[in-house]
Amino acid sequence: MDTNVAVTSTPITGSAHIRGLLRARDFAAVLVATEHVLATDATDRDALLFRAIAQRYLGHIDQALSTLSQLAEHHPQFSRLHEERGHCFVHQKRAAEAIASFTTAVTLNHALPASWSMLEGLYKMQHKNKDAAIANRQVAILHKLPPVIVIATGLFMDRDYEAAELMIRPYLLEHSQDTEAMRLLARIGMARKVFDDAEILLSAVLELAPDYHVARAEYAETLIDLQRHEQARAQLAQLMQVDPSNTQYFKQLDAAALVGLGRHDEAVASYQALIAERPNDADLHLSLAHTYKTLGRQEESITSYRQAAVVRPGFGDAYWSLANLKTYRFTDDELVALKTLQTNTTLSVIDRYHLLFALGKALEDRGDYAGSFQAYEQGNALQRAQSRYSADLIETNTRRQIEVCTHEFFIKRQGQGVPDADPIFIIGLPRSGSTLIEQILASHSLVEGTQELPNIQQLVSNLRGRDPDPTNPRYPYILNDLSAEELRQYGLQYLAATRVQRQGKPHQVPFFIDKMPNNFRHLGLIRLMLPNAKIIDARREPMACCFSNLKQLFARGQEFTYSVPDIARYYRTYLELMRHWDQVLPHWILRVHHEDVVDDLGANVRRILDFCGLKFEPQCVEFHKTQRSVRTASSEQVRQPIFREGLDQWRHFEPWLDPLKQALGDALTRYRE
Repeated sequence: MDTNVAVTSTPITGSAHIRGLLRARDFAAVLVATEHVLATDATDRDALLFRAIAQRYLGHIDQALSTLSQLAEHHPQFSRLHEERGHCFVHQKRAAEAIASFTTAVTLNHALPASWSMLEGLYKMQHKNKDAAIANRQVAILHKLPPVIVIATGLFMDRDYEAAELMIRPYLLEHSQDTEAMRLLARIGMARKVFDDAEILLSAVLELAPDYHVARAEYAETLIDLQRHEQARAQLAQLMQVDPSNTQYFKQLDAAALVGLGRHDEAVASYQALIAERPNDADLHLSLAHTYKTLGRQEESITSYRQAAVVRPGFGDAYWSLANLKTYRFTDDELVALKTLQTNTTLSVIDRYHLLFALGKALEDRGDYAGSFQAYEQGNALQRAQSRYSADLIETNTRRQIEVCTHEFFIKRQGQGVPDADPIFIIGLPRSGSTLIEQILASHSLVEGTQELPNIQQLVSNLRGRDPDPTNPRYPYILNDLSAEELRQYGLQYLAATRVQRQGKPHQVPFFIDKMPNNFRHLGLIRLMLPNAKIIDARREPMACCFSNLKQLFARGQEFTYSVPDIARYYRTYLELMRHWDQVLPHWILRVHHEDVVDDLGANVRRILDFCGLKFEPQCVEFHKTQRSVRTASSEQVRQPIFREGLDQWRHFEPWLDPLKQALGDALTRYRE
């Protein structure tokens, strides 16, 4: 029996039973079992694979290849699809096609011993001894590793993160010094954006194996994700000295760290140098374009985004990034390309939903609102299917915040935390006008604009602890147990960690902005550790705000924005929690309605500045003239004067938005409370 029969992917309904049938070689029963699964979900990845395997063993090769074609329509990047095709082609004595299929399989997933073994044999038959030797080395490498690591790595490479973690954690408990297992668990953490765990694991790997260069590079990547860019650059500098063969890769990571530090001009120079050596690297063109966009160099960013799409046809992120400029209009040829790419079944899911969001924006700009809505709806459905977001968890957390953070709770803790008044937090929902408020404030001589800082979110993750139990969470209940000294230390750590972001003005100024919108969920913690921080609640009319979010594809996070029920529930939860903060912390929060700012800019600029204790400066009204880096989706919009047209854009889509209105309910009126 082939190795791939025993190695499976993520659990599905009945998958354990079907795997048992495969091991028992009861292939007729496998066909019956998979038929039941596919009757419920005709796109189920594992059921289609199991069915094809059974068909091959029964000698029905043409049927197996037909099943694999179905699998390819929905999961073209699944490595075991290509491995199984290779086995079918071997059975038909189609050596060249078998080699191509096995090669694709190991390109997607290097931890496939069966594919490497088949490649070795096929190459020997064709007297391609050099290629056979390469395959043999890969087989030898995999055979040296414990089987559990090989299998779990294969699952990881196919994005079966949960199954891989369930397999590798128990193994690591018994083999706590196994650096490969530790590194794999760290990579799973990186993929699932649990960067604190990944950092701890990779740090431990490097203590045991300081010359493990791949692990050190992944450690640097993790530090970048944790916004610890100077530390990441130190790791990369060390790698460039000891491993010159990968200098370009390390320089690419270093350029990303420079971006994180706000040193965008240096990052541009780094990306340009890298592109000179690798002109066909689409990701480099994309990164350079993002940096140009942040600097406000729009024409150069457009050129680089377009070049990324030329270098990699079907590169969804390049097209979406053009759309995400908000002011860009696709050409007729680009619109044709966007429509044509929708029929390309070989594209990854990521490319497909990026292209759908881009198509939605292109059609919206041309007044085809029905077609635009359909594209946005399809893009959201694809993205939502990739998400593990739970509205129930957010709503439960809100109830617990209200339960813990009472008026009496804060009275008992008066005078604790750090008294510094440096931070100005702008909170609310994305697409609520927060970037406009940030640009107004950052135009003031005493205020530094930074970005959406992750520091509060990281602190909350630490307070939750590893493997948080949703039914019995540590946070926010742990707030009851934090001592005055702990709160002071958290405040000092936040101020120290964010200081690296405060370098956009010639000299450090008294105040800086943290524009992470989701921080509204953690105002209790912020109040405890930074009681004199200023809080500005950027609020937008719910239909406009929610639909603007449904049209937006975020680089990371904000997973509540990809379905009508999720965004409506999130908006209602936001209103509920903000009402609570207003009651228990009166006069601490300034509410700024986006519509009011648009209707009377001057009066609202003065109101915002007065709240922050700042004297009026005329450049705050002429915010669009301020030269600074802006990294959010509204970067190009805040470089223009205010226009009213944006307030009611959602009404073009009103015929399709009754479900959103119904889901929002009384939030449509009480958002003004």
